[in-house]
Amino acid sequence: MYKEFTHGARVLPVLRDVNLTLMPGEMVTIIGASGAGKSTLLHCLGTLDLPTRGQILFGDTDITRFSPPQLASFRNETIGFVFQFHHLLGEFTALENAMMPALIGRVAHKEARERAGDMLHAVGLSHRLNHRPGELSGGEQQRVAIARALVMRPRLLLADEPTGNLDTRTSDEVHDLLFRINDEHKMTLLVVTHNMDLAWKVPRRIRMEDGKLVDDVRHDPSAAREPPPAGTSRSS
Repeated sequence: MYKEFTHGARVLPVLRDVNLTLMPGEMVTIIGASGAGKSTLLHCLGTLDLPTRGQILFGDTDITRFSPPQLASFRNETIGFVFQFHHLLGEFTALENAMMPALIGRVAHKEARERAGDMLHAVGLSHRLNHRPGELSGGEQQRVAIARALVMRPRLLLADEPTGNLDTRTSDEVHDLLFRINDEHKMTLLVVTHNMDLAWKVPRRIRMEDGKLVDDVRHDPSAAREPPPAGTSRSS
């Protein structure tokens, strides 16, 4: 997969010959310096953008060949997104925010409400259903965003710096929640992060540099949550 952007007469390559395979139920982190292409890769995999050249295969289906309406429907039904900024709608409650993907997907209102309530319960917010984002802490807002991402029961969850704006304790709680989602729902998770503590806990860690995948390291699952060896740099 190759992705470039054009600014006037200048062509800026951002992804260069990226070849990445994710297995069902796998949990993977992508690390790398700012500007390495991590978020662009995530946006392409999530079909929020499309590669300049190359394919994105979901199973045997090349989704880059979908029409815009087909792509929008596929994205809403199959992929969940969690971003660094929660992107919650301030005038709506936590429950209403979590319902949005289901309503967009034309799920009946009663079922959408039940699904959203179940997801908010799963992330520990059953007592905050009727609170608006301004009445929630940063960690609670991110949990609402995660519930929203899960309400359509996606097969793939993409997270871009999901704890970038949270304190250490709240970040750890969100990390634990992501592990639980992966374990309980057997959902494929791909997380872009600068948090090396999280990266060292995940069974597969990929490093990007100048738009390329330069390292793809797999851990023994039984040791996946061990901290980095003494003297190992935690910065990316």
